[in-house]
Amino acid sequence: MADVTVAQLAEVVGAPVDRLLQQMKDAGLSHKEPGETVSDHEKAALLAYLKQAHGEAPRVSEPSKITLKRKTVSQMKVAGGSGKNKIVNVEVRKKRTFVKSEQAAEQENEQRRQQDSRREEDSVRLRAEKEARSTARNQRSREDAERQEEERRRQADEAAKLKAEEERRQADQQAKLQEAESGNRRGAPGKRGKKERDDERDDDRRGRGAKGKGGRKDRRDDRRPTLSRKPFKPSAGMEHGFTKPTAPVVREVSIPETITVGDLAQKMAVKGADVVKYMFKLGTMVTINQVIDQDTAAIVVEEMGHKVKLVKADQIEDTLEQELSAPQGESISRAPVVTVMGHVDHGKTSLLDYIRKSRVQSGEAGGITQHIGAYHVQTDKGMITFLDTPGHAAFTAMRARGAQATDIVILVVAADDGVMPQTEEAIQHARDAGVPIVVAVNKMDKHEADPDRVKNELAQRDVIPEDWGGDVQFVPVSAHTGMGIEDLLDSVLLQSEMLELTAVAEGPARGVVIESRLDKGRGPVASVLVQSGQLNRGDNVLVGQQYGRVRALLDENGKAIEQAGPSIPVEILGLDGTPDAGDELLVVQDERKAREIAMFRQGKFREVKLARQQAAKLENMFKDMGSDEKKTLKVVLKTDVRGSLEAITAALQEQGNEEVDVKVIYGGVGALTETDANLALASNAILVGFNVRADSAARRVVEAEGLDLRYYSVIYDIIDDVKQALTGMLKATFREEIVGVAEVRDVFKAPKIGAVAGCMVIEGIVYRNERIRVLRENVVIYEGELESLRRFKDDVAEVRHGMECGIGVKNYNDVKVGDKIEVYKSVQVERSL
Repeated sequence: MADVTVAQLAEVVGAPVDRLLQQMKDAGLSHKEPGETVSDHEKAALLAYLKQAHGEAPRVSEPSKITLKRKTVSQMKVAGGSGKNKIVNVEVRKKRTFVKSEQAAEQENEQRRQQDSRREEDSVRLRAEKEARSTARNQRSREDAERQEEERRRQADEAAKLKAEEERRQADQQAKLQEAESGNRRGAPGKRGKKERDDERDDDRRGRGAKGKGGRKDRRDDRRPTLSRKPFKPSAGMEHGFTKPTAPVVREVSIPETITVGDLAQKMAVKGADVVKYMFKLGTMVTINQVIDQDTAAIVVEEMGHKVKLVKADQIEDTLEQELSAPQGESISRAPVVTVMGHVDHGKTSLLDYIRKSRVQSGEAGGITQHIGAYHVQTDKGMITFLDTPGHAAFTAMRARGAQATDIVILVVAADDGVMPQTEEAIQHARDAGVPIVVAVNKMDKHEADPDRVKNELAQRDVIPEDWGGDVQFVPVSAHTGMGIEDLLDSVLLQSEMLELTAVAEGPARGVVIESRLDKGRGPVASVLVQSGQLNRGDNVLVGQQYGRVRALLDENGKAIEQAGPSIPVEILGLDGTPDAGDELLVVQDERKAREIAMFRQGKFREVKLARQQAAKLENMFKDMGSDEKKTLKVVLKTDVRGSLEAITAALQEQGNEEVDVKVIYGGVGALTETDANLALASNAILVGFNVRADSAARRVVEAEGLDLRYYSVIYDIIDDVKQALTGMLKATFREEIVGVAEVRDVFKAPKIGAVAGCMVIEGIVYRNERIRVLRENVVIYEGELESLRRFKDDVAEVRHGMECGIGVKNYNDVKVGDKIEVYKSVQVERSL
């Protein structure tokens, strides 16, 4: 058994270490520390001591005397005195002692000693034989290895000599063939000069002398038959294509801001395991799929002998900008892009409707514009492109995009209504975009029209008319009668001439997305305003995070066209998704590059979105810590166009307070699908469709699961219904209302009730089942309930003002004359956002 320490031995025997050390000291052992080792001999000595200490004497020798005892019991019948037989038990005991003689014991001990000696000799002999066999085996292995090494060296030498001899013979044969060919060219074959024959004889003598002096190997080589044909020379087409490099290959490795270990190894043309091993030597433990930063990757590449080329994350965007910034062509004058802005129902669409000679406003849901419409019209003095933006407050972001994409803003103000909140926002958007304003004072055909009031209100907001010394043109118009429309167009064209608007008419087009939607039959459709260049059908375009090939170009009337120039609004088909309103459209030559940039933008957008979600989650966690759980109304929203989706989402997220809020868990463009219904079911959300409907699969899920599905066509209705839902989710609040006060006039003692107060009701009504407060000198000294309420000897439920009554207060007997008993109840208060 292997030696163990004192601590290990104590753990095995289950005794404390200190106690075991003391026992070992008593047994005569010298162990003092738990870490000291205990041999088998020391363990035997400790065991003998412990046996002796517990009264078990060690056995010195085997016993020399053995005593065997045997007892048997039997029964026998004995005749009794009355003639009956009795059964008597008979017990027989035997004892025999065997004594071993001293001579026999000595012989047995001698035999045991001889057996032990023979066993020890056999073990020593076996050990010696085993060591001898092992030594002999090792010796044979060394000899075999030496013989094999010697044989390898001999074979290598022979192969080298054979190769050298073969090369010499081939060289001699090649030289002879060349000499023969040269002789043939000089004259008749066989007629050689004296010098050549002497050289041949000298070569023969040298060859015979070498054979005479050489050993067995040279004679065997001479016996080899000579080659009878020319040596094989591979042609140029048959040579191997790979040549082993004679020096390490140094590569230039492009490293982005983040890269995986496997991709880094692939760029350096080495195994991924080698890079992992090398980084482990540097003190960094990584896996082949782990992402490392740019600095770490640069260190690894330089240490492994390659050149580093650092690549910025947005380098692909920089290359795109460099390509597009190159001069495209000559600039020419272009038509102005005019945005019509103003408050709700001030007549923006009606004014544009009169200009276009169409009926756009009558087709809008609820009579209000909820999308950005783009139209271009031909006038006698030139072309003008109009953008009609919604006036509702929820579409502030859409109006801001319209102002940024425009050259001139027509601010429509109703002459009978004056400046309104959205009018001020439109002024601010125009100033932020740095574009001039032309004010159209509409509804001049009404009797209550007051254009001077409009001028005064706008002048207070730094919009000064020209006749007042300012730089803003004011044009009175009427969208119904057509009054002043021509003057308005003249003012716009005059302002356009002053701006000297130009654009490049040739080359790749650039534009901005006005609106996008998902059409069931045509797929994603984007309304685009071309700002420069020529947009053709079949161009490869990059639009924000989307890309595609223009399959069709449609004007605002739905007519297919082949190309569109600057300031022309068109609808394009062929994108892989619906871009956001305000995204930039670029025409690129390479579809692969457009796809690469779109994928890069989508990945970057996901990273930013994830970072925002994590930050918002952390912020909400600390904000809501220690407060009650906030109730959330979850909404799955689908709209017909992207602009409506953004506007409604922003309007819904503004609703709520510190107790309730709205969360749009998913928003998209197009019809409500089965996936949307399943998402609403899983997240306990409501389905909202704005100008879209649910398909058959989605309707089946809604009917089977009883989901809340609502359709809307006006944004006001969505906001109102969501406010009502949030109001119903608010916690109920209760307010205490005093319904009656009784004054204690006298106090009586009742045997079963205790103190009974004789009171006079001085205010309101005292109810028996409501809670009370006892006031002494207008200070509350007790809150509780009534034990009894009596009028004369009858129990009553209430006592009105001016009547006397007896009141027993439950669990309170310290009522005194002059106290007031106030009766109150809790009333629920309706809450609203």
